[in-house]
Amino acid sequence: MRSSNPVFSRRGFSRDNGYAGFNAAPQAGGPAVGTQGNPYAQQGGNPYAQNPYAQQDLQHGAPPQAPASAGRMTMDDVVMRSAMTLGTVVVGAVLAWALLPVSSTSYGLAIGSALVAFVLAMVQSFKRKATPALIIGYAAFEGVFLGVISEMYNSQWSGAPFQAVLGTMAVTGATLLVYRAGWIRVTARYARIGMTIAIAFVVVLAVNLLLVAFGVAPDGGLRSSGPLGAIVGILAILIGAFFLTLDFKQIEDGIAYGAPKDEAWLAAFGLTLTLVWIYVEMLRLVASFSGDD
Repeated sequence: MRSSNPVFSRRGFSRDNGYAGFNAAPQAGGPAVGTQGNPYAQQGGNPYAQNPYAQQDLQHGAPPQAPASAGRMTMDDVVMRSAMTLGTVVVGAVLAWALLPVSSTSYGLAIGSALVAFVLAMVQSFKRKATPALIIGYAAFEGVFLGVISEMYNSQWSGAPFQAVLGTMAVTGATLLVYRAGWIRVTARYARIGMTIAIAFVVVLAVNLLLVAFGVAPDGGLRSSGPLGAIVGILAILIGAFFLTLDFKQIEDGIAYGAPKDEAWLAAFGLTLTLVWIYVEMLRLVASFSGDD
């Protein structure tokens, strides 16, 4: 099972053995660490082969740690790339908010930017290696889109973007806390159930969008303001939190397996996709609780 974010196409750290967090993660008390099951064993050798403490870690129930190497991904790499990617999104959003007044023209630019961002995201998703230029380009265009729609929401529901930012931070922090505390175990079964729900949710929303476009549901259907829209928004945010747990697991396993350093860009890409999803849904949720359109 490959990890996916809202675009349902981002391939995770493991390219050939499925999702590293489920299919290849080292298990306590399992067999000795070797090339079998390690998605990076064929990418520069087995990072544990010369590690005399790997088997000892397994016997004591601790996850094996990849040996230090300048070519291996670290948490600092993930944090730095994520800061660069999310920072680009923020800069793009601030510039769009400041320079593009609310109008039909800015709305058209927002849709165009969203389409360009989607294309760049899809291109990166189907590439075997991370391309920083594509990821930063995606973040820039996504930022323009978010800046315009945030200003539109703010013009109708004052303070909605600020509330959405706080909500996104709260969901991210709570999800990380729950994940680190071990209250959620990211297993293959967990991923299958979650992905099934997420795909079904997106399909239902796509059908709803078509109904709205053809005038069958002029009030927005499932996305209407009020209780129904709020329920749908809450479910969407929970799905975003689910994607965050997959991202956290991929990052954790990528570091443990000694993933190549450039894989940190994929981690940043995935986190950005998920956080954008949560932020947009937070905007919708604030609008749903704030009254009719």
